[in-house]
Amino acid sequence: METTVLAPEGTTHFTDEQRDYLRAFFTGASAHLRPFAGHTREGLLTHDAASGTANLAAESEPAVHGTPVSDLCREELWKYEENPLDIWDKLLAHADENRAPAPDDLFRFKFHGLFYVAPAQDSFMLRLRIPGGILSAHQLRGLAQMAEEWGSSRADLTTRANLQIREFAPANIVRVLNRLHSLGLTSRGSGADNIRNITASPTSGLDPAELIDVRPLADALHYYILNSRDLYGLPRKFNVAFDSGGSISVVADTNDIGFVAVRVAEGRSVPAGVYFRVLLCGITGHKQFARDCGLLLRPEQAVAVAAAMMRVFSENGDRTDRKKARLKYLIDKWGVERFLAETEKRLAFPLLRVPESECEPRSPIDRAGHIGVHPQRQPGLHSIGVAVPVGRLPVAQMRALADVADRFGSGELRLTVWQNLLIPNVAGENLETALAAIRAAGLDVTAGAVLRGTVACTGNRGCKYAATDTKAHAVALAHSLDTRFPIQQPVNLHVTGCPHSCAQHYIGDVGLLGTKVNGAEGYQVVIGGGSDQDRGLARELIPSIAFADLPPVMDRLFAAYTDQRAPEESFLAFSRRHSIDELKAFCATKETTQP
Repeated sequence: METTVLAPEGTTHFTDEQRDYLRAFFTGASAHLRPFAGHTREGLLTHDAASGTANLAAESEPAVHGTPVSDLCREELWKYEENPLDIWDKLLAHADENRAPAPDDLFRFKFHGLFYVAPAQDSFMLRLRIPGGILSAHQLRGLAQMAEEWGSSRADLTTRANLQIREFAPANIVRVLNRLHSLGLTSRGSGADNIRNITASPTSGLDPAELIDVRPLADALHYYILNSRDLYGLPRKFNVAFDSGGSISVVADTNDIGFVAVRVAEGRSVPAGVYFRVLLCGITGHKQFARDCGLLLRPEQAVAVAAAMMRVFSENGDRTDRKKARLKYLIDKWGVERFLAETEKRLAFPLLRVPESECEPRSPIDRAGHIGVHPQRQPGLHSIGVAVPVGRLPVAQMRALADVADRFGSGELRLTVWQNLLIPNVAGENLETALAAIRAAGLDVTAGAVLRGTVACTGNRGCKYAATDTKAHAVALAHSLDTRFPIQQPVNLHVTGCPHSCAQHYIGDVGLLGTKVNGAEGYQVVIGGGSDQDRGLARELIPSIAFADLPPVMDRLFAAYTDQRAPEESFLAFSRRHSIDELKAFCATKETTQP
């Protein structure tokens, strides 16, 4: 039987059942009560948990730029647990014990430019930082000695105007880093989640057609990074390039940030002069070029803007999913305007937004300008572009080129993104002797139309991800095509061993992506890619083909090109004006009719 509790006049009367229910309700509510106290943007205290402010009345989980530690991906957790810049004792221990690193330290070692590349090679690869790709003859000789004494007796020139040396035993990694420092070089931050080698137009300061010498900017950003500990350990790798507006490309539109020099003529909305346009989010392995973001910068602003943009990325990029951690994905999420607004908050000057149409068109790019002899802006001096097929440079050739630079130039060498190098400041009267010395070393300053535009990643001889021997295949195919077909216009062949696309196969006139075909080494073939003024992503021509079967297919395609091209038509233009079905028909075997 229910009982009624009498209550003072003016109050509510509850039955026993109601009272038990309310007691249980408030007991449960108090158990789930989560007090909230936070500060609004105006500095006022709020109890509203939905306000979006931090709850200062609760124990908080440690976070990395707002991402709770429990949500971090594996590599981010490794960086949180131990800063890779602080592992010198581990490097010493591994060297003393001649020991390979465990997976977490294998990742951390990359912050020092040391890559353990097993199972492809049971050893370390060293990647350098060479801002603008500029080396002295003394440094090149020192690197040759390192490669000979401890490594593979050769260097590999890379597509970031950089240099790698391979096959260092763990016992020698500290010796390698110390020797590098003694040469005035560094490898710090050349791998993993860091800002990679800063590239710049290789003929900067030499090119009669350039708008501005960008070497000081590449150097300045390089040293700013070295002196800014917080710019190590980004969400993922980050590429920056400076284009002088001259005759040789640095493929700025394949970088996360590309600074491209432009000229503004009189009568525009800003004073006439040389400025930089800013390109954002190049990631051609993911089929995207960097795009103009609407900014016009004075040259002296470029390094500060780069630093601000990198910090916005570091503080807001995704640290939970490495497949979505590049700058592209942050800007896809935010939009360009929000990214620029966040950048501007970190600058002491406003960003100037000026349409690209206010700037003069870029001067033409010489796609073969990285090879051969070219006059400099300095009267009587020349730069010599040396062909180094797919970047392989034995120590004897390293020393020979250093000698040529010292004897006939200014003791300087410049690496390019095309895996070759330049020797600048050679006087006209010394050209023939210099060329003879280069040829005596087994190198040359000429190459066929295909070989001079051929680049290849490391391949499966030195990289566990690669499915194919890219360098050997690239050289063999280029030589075959150059031997059979007298082509004058440049043809870029890009050969990469895996979907990471270190050789950027999507921007090649012909691009090859390594794969296995019935157990044999083979490739996906794409066609019609280009960068800069030829910007465009290549289209798939052949889904997969064994490399052994590829040369005759390419022979038929290039035969069609040489037979059917318009006067002065490049292979790129030819491939783009035909459909994929038409190009496939050119590749097909011609059936013969029996008499």
